[in-house]
This record gives sequence, structure tokens and C-alpha cells, in this order.
Amino acid sequence: MKLSIIIDNFGAASSVEQVTQHNNQQAQRRAAMAVLAHAEAGEIAARLRNLALPAHQDLRAPENGLVMLRGRVGGDGAPFNLGEATVSRAAVRLATGEIGFGYTLGRDGEKARLIALCDALVQSREFGSALERDVIAPLRDQLMIKRQRAAEETAATKVDFYTMVRGEG
Repeated sequence: MKLSIIIDNFGAASSVEQVTQHNNQQAQRRAAMAVLAHAEAGEIAARLRNLALPAHQDLRAPENGLVMLRGRVGGDGAPFNLGEATVSRAAVRLATGEIGFGYTLGRDGEKARLIALCDALVQSREFGSALERDVIAPLRDQLMIKRQRAAEETAATKVDFYTMVRGEG
């Protein structure tokens, strides 16, 4: 069996498996954040109540601010400032050392704190699978049902137009 070696910026060697594991963890965090960003704060809190949460502390209390939204004409043109959007952010550290960050559009500081807590839990070996099973997966299923229902409602209003050609056929 051949083992490939990657040399990082500090000159230390790490195996491809470690790099792959890190990439998988980042993909898992991204997927969890995508679900949590679209879920309601009350839904996240209700699901987290079912878990035995570890001790944690707020590194950054929830705070509100603005971010500049940028756009591009046609998707590839020169960037321009579209406007500002209100965001909330928070940071949480678990007693085991994992740090989570939460950002959400709007002024819902509690949602940002809950997202940060979930981000830290996703990184934890002890709580990551329980969080996925008891919080993320049910919220993902719920979001998919909402999207499917909205798509069905939209499809019900679809009108197909066709043109009849005179004198042919």
C-alpha cells in the first residue's frame, strides 16, 4: 500500500487521510450552517433542548452590525456595492475547547448564538453525531418539506401558453 505525503507550510508532513478528514469536517460544518441559517431560532432551540449540552461560554456575545452586499452585472462583470444588510454574529467556546461562530441575516442575536453553539458542537467528536442526528437532520427534512410545498404551490399556478399557426397542417 502506497501512502502519499503532503508537506504543509510549516514543513511538517501529514497524510492524505488527515487532509481528507479535515476537508470532510469542513464540508459537514458548511452543510450544517446552511441548514441552521434557514431554520427559525425557536426550532433550533427546541431541538437543542433534547441534547445534554456540554458546558460552554460566550466568547463574543451576540451583536448586530452591517455588511455590504456586493453584486456583479451578469455574474462576471465588475463588482458594485448593492447595499447594506443587517447581520447578527456570536462566538461560543465549549468546555472541551471547540470554538463555534454564528452569523445570520437580521437582528436575531439569539439565533446567532444558537448557530455558534451548533458550530462548536459539530466540531466535537463527542457531540457531532448526536447534533447531526437530533438537530441538523430533522431541520433539513423540515426545510425540504417547506421547499417542496412552496414548489407545488407555485407549480399549481403555472400556465402553459402555446401558439396555433393558421393555414398550416
